[in-house]
Amino acid sequence: MSYTPDAPGAGSDAPNLDFAGTTPYEDYVQADILTHLQHPRSDDPGEMVFLVTTQVMELWFTVIVHEWETASRALREDRTKAAIDALGRSARELEALNASWQPLARLTPAQFNAYRGALGEGSGFQSAMYRRMEFLLGEKSASMLVPHRGAPRVHAELEKALQQPSLYDEVLRLLARRGLPVPDAVLGRDLALRYEPVPEVEEIWTGIYGDPDGNAELVRLGEALTDVAELVWRWRNDHLVATRRAMGSKTGTGGSAGVAWLEKRATKNVFPELWTARSHV
Repeated sequence: MSYTPDAPGAGSDAPNLDFAGTTPYEDYVQADILTHLQHPRSDDPGEMVFLVTTQVMELWFTVIVHEWETASRALREDRTKAAIDALGRSARELEALNASWQPLARLTPAQFNAYRGALGEGSGFQSAMYRRMEFLLGEKSASMLVPHRGAPRVHAELEKALQQPSLYDEVLRLLARRGLPVPDAVLGRDLALRYEPVPEVEEIWTGIYGDPDGNAELVRLGEALTDVAELVWRWRNDHLVATRRAMGSKTGTGGSAGVAWLEKRATKNVFPELWTARSHV
């Protein structure tokens, strides 16, 4: 995509610059809408950086959810390569998402306090799209629907996501269809509850990784999931560090426990048996 066309009349290969209405680029990207969604509530110039960065994060959440839902659907249809491809794209998108912390990563307490009051009770844990990411990772919690009761469409989407299989649930169902001994209790578990690791699943991954030649496709799937899990862990840690620098151990916006809550989140591994199985290979 070119952003630097030659001047009009520069030659027969010059792009068309004359349109009756808005440009095709604007029609497709809707840049005018995107660049006018920022409405700072303070006079501090740093708030614009915080607001745009947060909005960029929401866009990355959206595309990552799209990739993981694509991967989940592919797994249900036994299209493992398509699922691995979607997970691979999401890993690159997670890298870009994590880089979004950089504009905020060096905030001093005074700089953050200059516009923190503009957030009111707003907090990142209220993000519906981030909640959908967490649900797809198996981090289910019905209580996290409560903040969205006043937005019927959003609440309905989250409630549907809560009841659906997570990405990892679809992986385990695929393993079962491949003849691996995934326990019935795991396959039939309440999908609205957080996934908890079980020894039998750890043993399955140990066996897969112990015979990479005989399980080449499943090893590739496991590694694609591990890439995602590692980047999610890095996201949580980057969030923790940025928050610790900006506000120390003060109560978070929206009444959360702030750093203490983020520290607890940072200790949790996504797709846990993929990590513990490595000790037994």
